[in-house]
Amino acid sequence: MPELPEVETVRRGLEPVLEGARLTRVRQNRPDLRFPFPERFRERLEGATVERLERRAKYLLMPLSTGETWVTHLGMTGRFTLDGDQIGEFEETAPATGKHEHLSLCAVRDGRATRVGFADARRFGFMGLIPTEAVETHPWFAGLGPEPLGNAFSGAHLAEAFRGKKQNVKVSLLDQRIVAGLGNIYVCEALFRARVSPLTAAGKVSRPRLETLAAEVRNVLNDAIAAGGSTLRDFANAEGGQGYFQHRFDVYGREGKPCAGDGCSGVVRRTVQAGRSTFWCPSCQKR
Repeated sequence: MPELPEVETVRRGLEPVLEGARLTRVRQNRPDLRFPFPERFRERLEGATVERLERRAKYLLMPLSTGETWVTHLGMTGRFTLDGDQIGEFEETAPATGKHEHLSLCAVRDGRATRVGFADARRFGFMGLIPTEAVETHPWFAGLGPEPLGNAFSGAHLAEAFRGKKQNVKVSLLDQRIVAGLGNIYVCEALFRARVSPLTAAGKVSRPRLETLAAEVRNVLNDAIAAGGSTLRDFANAEGGQGYFQHRFDVYGREGKPCAGDGCSGVVRRTVQAGRSTFWCPSCQKR
């Protein structure tokens, strides 16, 4: 599933075309994705102007001139296209158009028309239209923690959220109520950079180490965004090219390989936590 950097990459790819654009000739090719499309979805999009493009956790948000916000979750294989060029390639063998394209429209900005499509081979993605003033209280967003790239996320926030918590720090960081949008790949990478063992109880991590961890979460996400995200088998960027941050993974997917840490002779290990694979170096990340 695409994580925060991949969704942010898609947002940045759509922004130059969709921000300020008027949506015309909307075509809906099926009644549902993971969930049914909103009632009268096509009619409610057609003629609206996209005021801006935002991201909250792993959701794309497009506030419209109609007072509603168009919300998209990419799921496993959702992708946008601009004039046929992919902005989020998921499942490389699945075509972006044809039977897997479920929505298309024309976006007109500064006199230029661009064809925008949305394809989803597995249909785990979904879309919604929410009154803009009610977005924060909608069930999809109510209770989400701060954005890891925002000012509200810090070592102090983690210290408060982790106080007395016996659950391990890896699984705790994946709790969307603590921090919004973090996923498995980047939590593994951030814990390695901060030299924090994923097995340590969250409430036992020292305040100085939490400050380092918060900084490394921010750093690894920014590095991944700058690299265009990570292409495992399911992602490509706004211009149709694949992200390449996966070539810079320190631990993720490197089970049995030498640790990338300076002067470390350890070997990367894989552990399963809450049903998710955790990659870490026991030599660098001591409990």
